[in-house]
Amino acid sequence: MIENLSQEQLAGILETIPIEISFVNEDDLVKFWNKHETRMFKRPVSVIGKSVQNCHPKHSVDKVNQLLSDFKAGKRDSAEFWINLEKKKVYIRYFAVRNKAGRYLGTLEATQDITEIKKIEGEQRLSKY
Repeated sequence: MIENLSQEQLAGILETIPIEISFVNEDDLVKFWNKHETRMFKRPVSVIGKSVQNCHPKHSVDKVNQLLSDFKAGKRDSAEFWINLEKKKVYIRYFAVRNKAGRYLGTLEATQDITEIKKIEGEQRLSKY
């Protein structure tokens, strides 16, 4: 249960997970991101509290708006994309964040460098640790 975590523990968890996450609230305002110093898509701290549309190239803003509109309307709960960024394969997923009653609270973006993950074959079991 999250209520059993201290703020320090939660902050530590969010910085430790091997995925970059960002959160945009129901008003399309950027409210949070982790891994500030090492992000693949760096943003200035001044973006916090501003419109998410300002974080994307002009040519993709209409797609961002469509995705957010679909999440808000309940037409979709997730979307995924992958791109080549320099020598990396980057997997980007968006999730509608909803409360228990299903009300839209915002959007979570999860970005991960999957270059090394794509190379995994066979098994590596804990028993071999």
